[in-house]
This record gives sequence, C-alpha cells and structure tokens, in this order.
Amino acid sequence: MNSNIDIIKGIHPGFILARELKNRKLPKRTLANAINEFPQTITAITKGKRRMNPALSLKIEQALDLEEGYFMVLQAYCDIAQEKRKLFENYHPDLSKLRSVIFWDTDIRLINWEKNKLAVIYRIFERGNEQEIQEIIRFYGKETVLKLLGEKAISEIIAANIHKYLQ
Repeated sequence: MNSNIDIIKGIHPGFILARELKNRKLPKRTLANAINEFPQTITAITKGKRRMNPALSLKIEQALDLEEGYFMVLQAYCDIAQEKRKLFENYHPDLSKLRSVIFWDTDIRLINWEKNKLAVIYRIFERGNEQEIQEIIRFYGKETVLKLLGEKAISEIIAANIHKYLQ
C-alpha cells in the first residue's frame, strides 16, 4: 500500500474511488446501495466536493475489499496538501521582476514555488536575464540555488550564469 500511496499523495480520495469504480465497471449508485448510503454522497465524494469520513471510508473499503484505512490515509494526505497550499499561497518571488514569457507553459501566478523550485531555478538560469537571476538567488538563497543546480546536469549557458552570479 505505501508505494501506491506515495504516488497518489495529495489527491482527493474521491478521485481515487472514482477511478476504482470505473476500473471495476461499478456504478456509484450500486456502491451506494450496497453500503446503505445516498448516491449523492458518493457522487459528491468522487467529484472532490466532500471529504471522506472514517465511517464511510470503512464501509467503502469493506465493500470493495480494500485495505482498512486506505481512504482515510489518502484524506489525511489530501488535507496536508491543502494546508501546504494555504501556507505557501503568498510564498513567491517578486513577480514584477520576472517576465511571464519565461514560464510560457504555465500561469506564473499559479506556480508552486516551493514544490517546483528546481525547475524554476533551472529555467531562470537557462533563460533569464540578470534581474531574474538575481531575484531567484534572493528568493531561494545562494546556498539553495547552488545545491539544486549541482544536482542536475547543466548546460554551458547555465554554468556561465552560475559562475557570473554565484561567485
């Protein structure tokens, strides 16, 4: 169970339940009837609009022959992920110093700066200008930038920027 949970940590347990029901070709209504619950409850959970509670978790796990506590562990990880998102909501570099074109493939306001710090640092050192590189060094700290860039094979352009800005 642990390796499976490590892969899906932070995902709402309802989404995992929905996938499990789909794989088993089991309608939500059939599950709801089997565990004596309202179909709307199962639907709300599978859409991520309602939390999984211990009583319901036990009923579903027993009906689907899953390990006891599986959905509650997923709910706990989902709750942790939500709290982390709240904590890091205002954790970002000075966005006025970064060109959004550097992050052409995503909305710069939606980047998880903590979770994606290696990708952010790598991209800025590869494509950023002096101001952007300086802002990322200020934001993450010189030690963090050096450590993370040292963990990944880097191109000559990035190497030149490292020597220029981090010496």
